[in-house]
Amino acid sequence: MATKSDPNSKLIAENRRARFDYHIESDLEAGIILQGSEVKSLRQGGSNLGESYASVEGGELWLINSYIAPYLQAKTWGHEERRRRKLLVSKRELSRLWNATAREGMTIVPMKMYFNDRGIVKVKLGIAKGKKLADKRETSAKRDWDREKARLLKMSKRD
Repeated sequence: MATKSDPNSKLIAENRRARFDYHIESDLEAGIILQGSEVKSLRQGGSNLGESYASVEGGELWLINSYIAPYLQAKTWGHEERRRRKLLVSKRELSRLWNATAREGMTIVPMKMYFNDRGIVKVKLGIAKGKKLADKRETSAKRDWDREKARLLKMSKRD
């Protein structure tokens, strides 16, 4: 029996270039501190994670340069579109992230922003290492070959 998807859980924004530009080593889910007008704007679907990144500064995790569209009904009490937003993780995860970025030269990349099943905004972060140009070409070639292989297999099944 197929289960219905929860109407509260919904993908808000996705950084589709993250897997192309980085080798994602591991990922984790973080909460985010938002203002009311930001949540209402996210419910309308106005956000972008394309140029954003996360950073550990002063013992806290911050989401930097993410875009959340202004909420037009909140004229006086609106929000800044590209402000720094605090991410919520446990102390253990924060120390692991700090070690990965400071010692190992990794980057924290936001991959998805979504409402979970309880209607709370979450951010999926990836701990990543940047790819070189040759690695990007290899990823692109592999994706093209997989697409071609699937097409050929589909053609052979018809015959």
